Amino acid sequence: MAKKRTSKPKKKTTKRKSKKTQKRSIFGFLVKWAFVAGLWGFIFVVGLFAWYAQELPDITKDATFDRKNAIIVKDARGEVIARYGDIVGVQVTTADMPPYLVQAVLAIEDRRFYNHFGIDPFGLARAVVVNLQKGRVAQGGSTITQQLAKNLFLSRERTLKRKIQEAMLAVWLEYELSKDEILSAYLNRVYLGSGTYGVDAASKLYFQKPVADISLRHAATLAGLLKAPSRYSPLRNASLSRQRTEVVLAAMVDAGYISPEQAKGQQGLPPKPKQKPKNSLSERYYTDWIVDELNELIGTPQEDLIVETTLDLRLQGIVSQNVADIIDQYGEERSISEGAMILMRPSGEVIALVGGRNYNASQFNRATQALRPPGSSFKPIVYLAALEQGWKIDDLIDDSPITDWRYRPRNFGGEYYGEVSLEDALTHSLNTAAVRLMKETGPDAVLNAAERLGITSDLERDLSLALGSSGVSLIEMAGAYSTFANGGLAVKPYGITRVTTRETGELYYERPRRKRLIRVFSPVHIQDLTSMMNNVILNGTGQGANFGSPAAGKTGTSQESRDALFMGFTRELVGVVWLGNDDNSPMKKVTGGSFPTHIWREVMRRAEGRYAAINSSDFEPPSTFEHMIGGLFYGGYDRRQNHRSAGSQGRKVGENPDIPESQRYN
Repeated sequence: MAKKRTSKPKKKTTKRKSKKTQKRSIFGFLVKWAFVAGLWGFIFVVGLFAWYAQELPDITKDATFDRKNAIIVKDARGEVIARYGDIVGVQVTTADMPPYLVQAVLAIEDRRFYNHFGIDPFGLARAVVVNLQKGRVAQGGSTITQQLAKNLFLSRERTLKRKIQEAMLAVWLEYELSKDEILSAYLNRVYLGSGTYGVDAASKLYFQKPVADISLRHAATLAGLLKAPSRYSPLRNASLSRQRTEVVLAAMVDAGYISPEQAKGQQGLPPKPKQKPKNSLSERYYTDWIVDELNELIGTPQEDLIVETTLDLRLQGIVSQNVADIIDQYGEERSISEGAMILMRPSGEVIALVGGRNYNASQFNRATQALRPPGSSFKPIVYLAALEQGWKIDDLIDDSPITDWRYRPRNFGGEYYGEVSLEDALTHSLNTAAVRLMKETGPDAVLNAAERLGITSDLERDLSLALGSSGVSLIEMAGAYSTFANGGLAVKPYGITRVTTRETGELYYERPRRKRLIRVFSPVHIQDLTSMMNNVILNGTGQGANFGSPAAGKTGTSQESRDALFMGFTRELVGVVWLGNDDNSPMKKVTGGSFPTHIWREVMRRAEGRYAAINSSDFEPPSTFEHMIGGLFYGGYDRRQNHRSAGSQGRKVGENPDIPESQRYN
């Protein structure tokens, strides 16, 4: 018995030891291979850096920190329509600048500039944490030195190679130059909106004084432009510029550069830049848009450039004149102060763009920068989503008062027509029918359709979206209607066709003549939608747009007539029109079916025949692979196959101006 008692503990000890040995063995194995993997990873990273570093001598040997900033913009016929760089800034050093300008830039862009070696690990880590918390790219980690490296040497391509080279060049710049030289080079080259490069040129444009003479608030305004020059330009959007300036002043307080009292003392001094020092015509709205797009397309130019565009100067004049005539004639009576219009080909070419009534009075571009509710001109997107789910244009939808939902929109005039066909509901812009259709279709399907049409503005996921309650830019809507016009191909509005250097003719960029476009909607669904939108012009709210030729379109009016729109297309052209007020005040009985249709009709009548109808030769044919997976992009499914109307039984109703409500569905 004693031997048995002593033998059992020995077995347990042996088992414990073997388990411990096994755990140590697994741990050692993991450590060993982790070390091996880490070593190979280190070798790979070093090799990758060494490979990309081979190109650096060629990139840096011709480094220059001065720039020629002249940009010449030509129309589609090759005639010069605008020159940028006429207000030329001198090269200045940080010693020539007011100290609070340097402080404002460092406070908002790179507070650790004088402490890092070109790359800021702490700033990068902070940006990663913020972006992970927000689930999107909300904060960047690039230093001023990295931004200078990108502007000096590199293209705007977003590749791993470019990011690695940017970091390596930043370190090289820190070795070659002093901190003050880096900061001076950056502030002399950076793009600050309206065709200006460098703080001195921007100071002369915005404040009519050299950079050495600007005030603290002016310095904060210039520093605020670095984030988004067009968006925060005091010439284009004084309100946003003011808000951004306050953010910079608060950052300067937080960084310890100025006191709260100094920042507070600047609040009553909003930037009030004078008019540009020359008389500019409406084409400057177009060319400002072009120059802003150019900065994103090729980066900061190092030479004088010639930019060739798609602008049709004759049609630009016609558009500008018609917008101005309506406002001049009816503006005071109907409380209309501003208007905008875009004219483009169904392939995406923007041939005319007017962003306001008078460029000399306001450079804010309402065609590209304003986010306004499109009203019922958004409804075709809802109907297109429904068509993809199997609805037919003669299917019936209920147009009776909505009483059992939290969101209860009304039809104009309180008139309701019971069951009507989808075609009649869109033709006469019946609000309750559109909202019920969106509820049947589902908000996600509508949001997905809008995304495929190229709308990137934030859209509310609720039923009021059916009546165009969310703010969308006019140029986004123009792109969406271009997809309607070309049969379902996704397009992005563009105006730049070719960019060359002025002195040598070196080609920076050239757009392919036949651009491959991806199909995002079935031609059958687009054809049905076009048929309904044609009926809008023939028999519905858009009859004022009828100029005697085949066309399709949709009116739009936001709550209390704060926005009035008409958007439409032919086989040749797409046109979108907006009327309203910058302060969002209501107009007096102005709807999308009134003055916007008159502007659209006259412009389209005078433009008819100037361009050939769109056809397949305008696009590069899709690949076999794209044909194979095309259904994945635009295929719908029939969820209403057992709910078909017997023929076109929808009731014909009277005219119904479309005024959506602002209430929300929760």
